[in-house]
Amino acid sequence: MKRINILLVFFFGITIISAQNSQSHTEQKAVAPTVFPSFGMQIDETNAISASEMSEKYAIMKPTDTLQTKFVAKVTEVCQSKGCWMRVELQDGQETMVRFKDYGFFMPKDIKGKEVIVNGLAFVEEMSVKDQQHYAKDAGKSDDEITKITAAKKTLGFEADGVLLKH
Repeated sequence: MKRINILLVFFFGITIISAQNSQSHTEQKAVAPTVFPSFGMQIDETNAISASEMSEKYAIMKPTDTLQTKFVAKVTEVCQSKGCWMRVELQDGQETMVRFKDYGFFMPKDIKGKEVIVNGLAFVEEMSVKDQQHYAKDAGKSDDEITKITAAKKTLGFEADGVLLKH
């Protein structure tokens, strides 16, 4: 009888240890949230709209209108001087110029073609010839391309307070 009791205690101990090991394995398998490199204010990817939805919102805006929003888009160009602005692709070849609130942060210069999530204030403005030429120079455009800029144009702007860089 003594042997049976010892055997039962041993079997019971093994069962408890096995159950604890299987629990710890399942806890380790829990999916960690996706963490993207963040610039500026801490933001997350929740409630971000698509670039095509953002295009639709810009289409109904006029100069002086503003809209607080967050959207996902692909970077088409970055300031090669400091990373102080970037252009992101919207729908149908449209782009928006993204600047960073109070020049409080900059983006890496090698992110062309990567997706970002930008959070901030969308607006529509008239960009002067001088500003267009300045941004063209920052982007590394040739002198010929810069001198071809001769008229102000309506542009889509965005002042980001936070940016997530997707991998």
